[in-house]
Amino acid sequence: MPRENMEKKEFRQFEIMRDIALSGVSGREPQETAEAALKGAMKLVGLSAGMLSMWDDNFTPILTVTHSETLQEREALLQLEEELFLSLRRKRHLVSAYLSFGGEKPVATFTLPLRKGDKIFGAVMGVQAGSGSLVSDGEFLEALAAALSLTMIAGGAAEPKAVDIAAQIRKERLDAITEIATTIAHEINNPLTAVLGNVQLLLMKRNDLDEELKKKLKVIEESALRIKDVTQKLISITQERVTEYINGTKMIDLTDEEKAP
Repeated sequence: MPRENMEKKEFRQFEIMRDIALSGVSGREPQETAEAALKGAMKLVGLSAGMLSMWDDNFTPILTVTHSETLQEREALLQLEEELFLSLRRKRHLVSAYLSFGGEKPVATFTLPLRKGDKIFGAVMGVQAGSGSLVSDGEFLEALAAALSLTMIAGGAAEPKAVDIAAQIRKERLDAITEIATTIAHEINNPLTAVLGNVQLLLMKRNDLDEELKKKLKVIEESALRIKDVTQKLISITQERVTEYINGTKMIDLTDEEKAP
């Protein structure tokens, strides 16, 4: 890496650490500090998803903060935590790890501890898409974990009451789905209004149209109304429900909630 780029990266690292330190004495909520640190680290290191998790003596999560480029990346990170890291912590007393996975879509991942003396009360995790290695950024990531540890302790977040992590994860997923759904609905509704308006205007002039054209316009109108109904359901989602699509791919279940099992 050219010297100038290295200096810029080191300065950005310093800025992230400074912001974390200032957050610890500013009275900001620990969750806000964690979110800001994750965003900064993701951009600097090139992570596609990051997470900070804190737990009690029984590894019951008491605070979880995630940040990701997409809902899919967030799901992948949560899956790694639930299926790999958490199991290793409980059974093998895992402290830290840097791992790389090959396959069609290779990824690199890490987990580093949040410490209070000899006690580990949480961890910082991240995923980087591609075949690169996160070890080269190990010193920064370890310093990031240490800074977050101090800030969480200073903010009194190291010993909060346990919360329902499953409910928290469901809420995060629902928030992400709602954001995406609202954006899609907004982008679709604008051109859809024009299509529907013009079709209905043409249908008002039935006397000037032959029967075949009337039928085709009616099909367009009905299809446009169906699309409008779907977009309305998208922005009205209140539950995180998915259904199987094809080849293991999942999609949002838009079945009417009152009819859903």
